[in-house]
Amino acid sequence: MDRKMANRKLIRLSQLKNKLATENLEEIDWVTFGVIVKKVTPQSANNGRTFSIWRLNDLRDLSECVSLFLFGEVHKEHWKTEQGTV
Repeated sequence: MDRKMANRKLIRLSQLKNKLATENLEEIDWVTFGVIVKKVTPQSANNGRTFSIWRLNDLRDLSECVSLFLFGEVHKEHWKTEQGTV
């Protein structure tokens, strides 16, 4: 993990909103980790394509979640991922 994180900044999901407002994250090589705390049943978009919505949390502040929308190949490959997965 140390090798993978070398020269990268860890930003917790619960800090993401604040960091987006105060820092230019496009200029930083950063990573975050999240746990799937809720999955919405796959939905159909207006164009007929199916997508998923996951609610992610870092388990530090349960009131702060990030919604992740999965479309296309990402949806097809990962929609069965179980709640609780990191």
